[in-house]
Amino acid sequence: MATSPNSPTLRSWIDISPSSDFPIQNLPFGVFKTEERGTRLGVAIGGYVLDLYAASQYGFFEDLTELGAAQPKVFRRSSLNAFLRLGRPAWRAVRQRVSELLRHDASELRDHEEAVRACLIRQTEVQMLRPVKPANYTDFYSSIEHATNVGSMFRDPANALLPNWRHLPIGYHGRTSSIVVSGTNIKRPNGQRKAPDEAAPTFGLSHQLDFELEMAFVVGTGTTLGSTVPIGQAEEHIFGLCLFNDWSARDLQSWEYVPLGPFLGKNFGSSVAPWVVTLDALEPFRIAGPVQEPTPLPYLAHGGAHNFDIHLEVALTPAQGPETTISRTNFGFMYWSMAQQLTHHASNGCNLEVGDLYASGTISGPTPDSLGSMLELAWRGTRPVPLADGSERTFLLDGDTVIMRGYAEKEGIRIGFGEVRGTVVE
Repeated sequence: MATSPNSPTLRSWIDISPSSDFPIQNLPFGVFKTEERGTRLGVAIGGYVLDLYAASQYGFFEDLTELGAAQPKVFRRSSLNAFLRLGRPAWRAVRQRVSELLRHDASELRDHEEAVRACLIRQTEVQMLRPVKPANYTDFYSSIEHATNVGSMFRDPANALLPNWRHLPIGYHGRTSSIVVSGTNIKRPNGQRKAPDEAAPTFGLSHQLDFELEMAFVVGTGTTLGSTVPIGQAEEHIFGLCLFNDWSARDLQSWEYVPLGPFLGKNFGSSVAPWVVTLDALEPFRIAGPVQEPTPLPYLAHGGAHNFDIHLEVALTPAQGPETTISRTNFGFMYWSMAQQLTHHASNGCNLEVGDLYASGTISGPTPDSLGSMLELAWRGTRPVPLADGSERTFLLDGDTVIMRGYAEKEGIRIGFGEVRGTVVE
């Protein structure tokens, strides 16, 4: 019987630092390119990328023919989409096979010097690309702390949550064309803005650019138009999770969002991390979510542990200054789970497509240092956030780099997500 890829006793023959995000128990998937190799699918292991196309050429996946994963061409693509369409049995079989090749007592790849040189590349020598090509993108609003904070700032603190918030996962459909991979600069957007004390709106660059700390899940199994997804089957449609920064122009957003919601204040850019951590790799980190009151309607009700204990942090680096960690929070705080988000999204018959991205919405916790946006950390500009170089921020300045990191840790095993970063430019 094959050893589970999640076993805490597994070790790799590759030297991996204990602080690495990518031990053998993780094996996240992504897309990379080099000048010599072109674009290929890869798996992160320690400080290396395992080239799945090269591994397939050497016949390491030949036993997976019936699953469609033996053909090298599926690993020579510009996104994970074609691989995801092979289905969950193929995803699991490839991850299992990669685990077998990399474990400390396996010699099949380790002792084949030519194959090692072909299959393993240092991460510093590759360019990571956007992991999926999403046809659709939905952004939710599922942190009760964040929703309460925003409602308190812009409405009545005594009635911060709108009447529907505790009954369904609120969301909106965003723009896929402006989702970019980590490391891509974010251009400060133009738009209409109007301060409360101004008589008329003006047009120009946003003065209140912000980040939003989010996680996104990738749809691996689609549905047909008109079909629905029972809550007990929702996670079968999820391939994995990645870090996500939904950049926001608060001054544009606050002027335009009534009556139809976010538009130019959101669609100018969102940043996604290059590595997708499989839902399978996160199984050991399941936890129960917050108690939901009132009890959701039956189609959204589920028992058990559907949240995940993932530690998250946000750091800010000024153009000429050191990095400052400005927020630490946890994905486990989310009020509405991913399963509930997906089930509700499909409950009206809306079809899901392979590669779609579904973002959690800003992830905030209950303490002042666990808030997932500058809007909250600086409390709409009234509490400037101090940085290590002595400067302060209420919103982002040109040259600021925002870095988000995340990891789950248990029994000495750290399953990390790498990072998603972006620098603000004019």
